[in-house]
Amino acid sequence: MPDSLDVPPTFDVIVIGAGPGGYVCAIRAAQLGLKVACVERRETLGGTCLNIGCIPSKALLQSSENFEEAAHKLADHGVLLDGGVTLDLARMQARKGEVVSANVKGVEFLFRKHKITWLKGEGRIVAAPGQGAPGQVAVGEETHTTRHIVIASGSESIPLPGVEVDEQRIVTSTGGLELTAVPGHLVVIGGGYIGLELGSVWRRLGAQVTVVEFLDRIVPGMDAEVGKAFERILTKQGFKFRLKTKVTGARAGNDGVTLTLEPAAGGPAEELRADVVLVAIGRRPLTAGLGLDAAGVALDERGRVQVDAHYATSVPGIWAIGDVIAGPMLAHKAEEEGVAVAELIAGQSGHVNYEAIPGVVYTWPEVASVGRTEEQLKAEGVAYKSGKFPFTANGRARAMGDTDGFVKLLADAKTDRLLGAHIIGPDAGTLIAELVLAIEFGASAEDVARTSHAHPSLNEAVKEAALAVGGRALHI
Repeated sequence: MPDSLDVPPTFDVIVIGAGPGGYVCAIRAAQLGLKVACVERRETLGGTCLNIGCIPSKALLQSSENFEEAAHKLADHGVLLDGGVTLDLARMQARKGEVVSANVKGVEFLFRKHKITWLKGEGRIVAAPGQGAPGQVAVGEETHTTRHIVIASGSESIPLPGVEVDEQRIVTSTGGLELTAVPGHLVVIGGGYIGLELGSVWRRLGAQVTVVEFLDRIVPGMDAEVGKAFERILTKQGFKFRLKTKVTGARAGNDGVTLTLEPAAGGPAEELRADVVLVAIGRRPLTAGLGLDAAGVALDERGRVQVDAHYATSVPGIWAIGDVIAGPMLAHKAEEEGVAVAELIAGQSGHVNYEAIPGVVYTWPEVASVGRTEEQLKAEGVAYKSGKFPFTANGRARAMGDTDGFVKLLADAKTDRLLGAHIIGPDAGTLIAELVLAIEFGASAEDVARTSHAHPSLNEAVKEAALAVGGRALHI
């Protein structure tokens, strides 16, 4: 094994983890002329997101939306299915697998295109780069040398004490994507993005869905007004919510699961029966087995890798991005960090603007946000103006038959600079993009209001909300 940089290391960069952060980091580093390897223990690239997260869940969300539209909405448009609508769940699941396969094969193609070496297996840091010696990463029986190591190992589902996951009756999001029958009653533990999205899939396909949430509201990080509207809309769709409630135990049997519930503030226990229970109380950094302790890489109190403003860990030559560091556990946040750290390693000025990272819940209607909420601005003592416009007053939404929700913009009271944007409504995840761009470029609400938006389009609701910041919305 080489003991100094007199013998060149095998790679310039070894990335541990091939999820969105890791594979994008590897591609960008290769584009910059660096010799790159990426360690991945799965049989396919793409990490949790492409294999058992973002992509398969969106495939099922789309398929279930199509099913519900055919069963309950097309008649309003004069499209009659006299033979009725039936569900072929096996085909729906097979299509999901085809979508996943296409995506992960696409990443494998990109690795070949950019001459990135895929090191198959579990990676462990043997030695950090430094003092004239390269870093060492062991993968299986082989050890590889490198100038830089990037930790991009992602996250895993947080377990709930007293609730033992078997991925059959009691499932995480992984098992929740693979059910072979529609459960009669699905209980979702946790009122966040993942639970509400998967709950939507199975509700559309015929399940009764109950969400049990410890806090007094769902999606707690969301703007409160949007969160309340979201809860009302989901309730109208058939969701049942048990807020301020905790799950203290679960008994699985052949005919389902019996959960023990208690009020979050304390009180008598009760039981709740379910066919399937989805545990979706959040995710935690996946750092076990990476050799971080031996390498001297510092973790914070929540088990996340500590990094500075440039993604450098406490050990020179070792970097970290994505779900293993602080910040929202979002694939696109990890991607931006992957690009930034690759550019920093190459001597450029990589940077991520965390004020311009959107969040989207892919239910229907969708919910999307970027920047500050009203609650955050009030807590920070920032004077702001608010503008809101409902989709009931948008011509395209009326034509679509999707009028639930609104656009809400928050701007600085003195400068009019856009500080936050929150949308609940059709295609909110797409509509938020122009507002992310506006925040990235420091635009004002006036800038958005003065921008021509095509008619008739859903985007006009964004323009009207911007006009409403100044008290001059036109169509309401």
